[in-house]
Amino acid sequence: MVLKLTQKEQMLLQDQKKHEQLCVEKYQNYAQQAQEQQFKQLFNSLAQKEQQHLDSVNQLLSGQIPNTQQKQQQNQTQQQNQQFGQNTAQGTAANPNDATLCDDMLVTEKYVSGTYDTAIFEFTDTNAREVLNHIQKEEQQHGEAIFNYMQSNGMYNPQ
Repeated sequence: MVLKLTQKEQMLLQDQKKHEQLCVEKYQNYAQQAQEQQFKQLFNSLAQKEQQHLDSVNQLLSGQIPNTQQKQQQNQTQQQNQQFGQNTAQGTAANPNDATLCDDMLVTEKYVSGTYDTAIFEFTDTNAREVLNHIQKEEQQHGEAIFNYMQSNGMYNPQ
């Protein structure tokens, strides 16, 4: 099935493409700057997931619906990522630079998730909506993984 995109859908996907490219770059750069090994692993893993999102957006832009079975496998891997933060040692002193990088990516994930929400409501094709919804859910999982890492390392304390 070839997906016929409206002009508005194309514009929204171009925005999402830019967001995903930025996320890939930021996660890769931040992983290189990180002091803690677990932080590096988490951000490298999230960079790979963002690259998969970018690939999906590019497929949509080319008129193709990405394979959803592959997405389910990615989702299982994502659940493992959430445990990065949960498995860290409690009470370790947080590196201030790592905390700043985490803060930035948590804010970025919140923003990107919100832009997917808007895009989902604008798409006419149900299959395309499902792909975007899946990506949005993974963006939320990325935020949760960062939150868990921050909370377990004393960088984020909800009140």
